[in-house]
Amino acid sequence: MTEIPGVLLAGGLARRMGGGDKPMRMIGGRTILARVIARLEPQCDGLILNANGDPARFEAFGLPVIADGVADYPGPLAGILAALDWMAANRPQVKWILSAAGDCPFLPRDLVARLDQARAAENAELAVAASGDWTHPVIGLWSVRLRHELRRALVDEGLRKIDRWTARYPLATVTWPTTPVDPFFNANTAEDIAEAERLAVLDDG
Repeated sequence: MTEIPGVLLAGGLARRMGGGDKPMRMIGGRTILARVIARLEPQCDGLILNANGDPARFEAFGLPVIADGVADYPGPLAGILAALDWMAANRPQVKWILSAAGDCPFLPRDLVARLDQARAAENAELAVAASGDWTHPVIGLWSVRLRHELRRALVDEGLRKIDRWTARYPLATVTWPTTPVDPFFNANTAEDIAEAERLAVLDDG
């Protein structure tokens, strides 16, 4: 375990699935969110959940649920900002947080350790995950002290793309292999859920 808490981003609208909460879909007899929590709890110093709407639907998971502080669902950067603000108010000693998508059921078990090691080794302000030829900027480490700059970018500049934000700072990128399972596979469509069922057999094994 590190001294880095994590935020699970579940504030999306799931348009490609017809709406609803993607992390609550079932894979291999468990919700995607339960799988994400099981992967990250041993790595993080506590978890919080970013989700909009009625927080009671996540009550069974026993996590603090925080909504976006920026209106009109501007995307994952708003969830990250909400988490940074929550940490500053509730756990002021925390300097870094991990963000992870709530619909990635196969996250690596060394995610936090490798991101933190790379950030420190490269003296970076941020660290993000990658696999194969793809970067996954929603999965990474964030400095709590950057929250005011992030708020200005979101509110004053209308910035929405995470990689445009991360490009402003020294950034460490850590790559994981994609076999036997891409650890950053995410379930966006009904077809993805079917594929995740197949991958869960490999991953659970």
